[in-house]
Amino acid sequence: MVDQGLTGIKVLDLTWHIAGPYCTKYMADSGADVIKLERPGSGDPARNLPPFFKDDPHPEKSGLFLHLNTNKRGITLNLKTETGRTIFKELVKDSDLLVESFRPHVMPDLGLGYEVLEKLNPRLIMVSISSFGQTGPYKEFKATDMIIYGMGGAMFWTGLPEREPLRLGGTVTSCQVGVMAATAAMLALYGAEKRGYGEHIDVSAYEVTRGDIDRASTDLTAYQYCGDYDERQASGTIQYPYGVYPCKDGFFDLAGGGVVFFPRVARMLGRPELTRDYGTAEAQADGQRKEEFLSSIFQPWLMERTRNELWAAAQKANILSGPIFNSEDLLEDPHYRKRNYWQEIEHPVTGKLLYPGAPYRAEGMAWDIRSPAPLLGQHNGEVFGAMGYSEEEITKLKEDGVI
Repeated sequence: MVDQGLTGIKVLDLTWHIAGPYCTKYMADSGADVIKLERPGSGDPARNLPPFFKDDPHPEKSGLFLHLNTNKRGITLNLKTETGRTIFKELVKDSDLLVESFRPHVMPDLGLGYEVLEKLNPRLIMVSISSFGQTGPYKEFKATDMIIYGMGGAMFWTGLPEREPLRLGGTVTSCQVGVMAATAAMLALYGAEKRGYGEHIDVSAYEVTRGDIDRASTDLTAYQYCGDYDERQASGTIQYPYGVYPCKDGFFDLAGGGVVFFPRVARMLGRPELTRDYGTAEAQADGQRKEEFLSSIFQPWLMERTRNELWAAAQKANILSGPIFNSEDLLEDPHYRKRNYWQEIEHPVTGKLLYPGAPYRAEGMAWDIRSPAPLLGQHNGEVFGAMGYSEEEITKLKEDGVI
């Protein structure tokens, strides 16, 4: 077994949905021994979120859950029982990190707040991920990815000016929160090695959105200077051709507008004389000429060519560009294939599937998917057995609703 960056680090994972599991996935895929604790019977709610393997809504077939929980060992434990809390405290004594994503009152109400756990393990690093942080007037409020994105400010600038603001697709905010939580945890782990004791890390999703540079940052600065802010901009109002356009087999994205870049577009089209009519500052600001160029020259040329043909021509003309890929394109992409990005992992329920691979490459910190996401309670016998519980005692714990 090859040592990885976090080989030997033990992590208790009390997180669910996306942000927390994304955080602990980074640790598990980097070699940490991550034990995921789930509710007996139901488990992580992400098990019930699509997409599902072959559209079968089964708790072991959620693509989201399978992706976020690779390399983790899975146990079930009811922390609302006294025995469950006792077992949890025993696990804490031998752990380096604890990551949880409950509302701020939950762990203290269970008698498992940081001030209790640090007495059991002074070197413990506890990472608490919540919507608004452990303190402040909003601390107990619940929020979704969309709500946090909207309250964080960036959403005000996305969408059409005459319509309501729009969110970005997917769960970009939750994933970003997970990355920031993992980063904070690694810094704390390094600090604990130097100091000899751990700490409690408070990760607020609301504040993570304000720590990034997505749209609102420049407007926040401008508002402090002049008390005003920009409105949402209509799409297609910038210099042309710039943006996403249909082509023979899909869509293509390029940045070729303006006086500087339009000559490259004309060269790509094999018609350098077009710069005289459409590449001047005056022409680039003229909506009528823009429509004329796009409809009668550029769009017909695009529709005769595939994405790969367009990309080759654009690269030759030194134009920033790229094809718009769908899921099938990504799986077959030769660059990913050449770099062995996709990893084939066999799961006991879904069989063999391809999983996203390493987000970075470093020989001394190998990233590897060693095992698929755990079945609900899959490692109960292994983990509790290592703690000294007999098979009979484990069976009794299950009968009593503890695991």
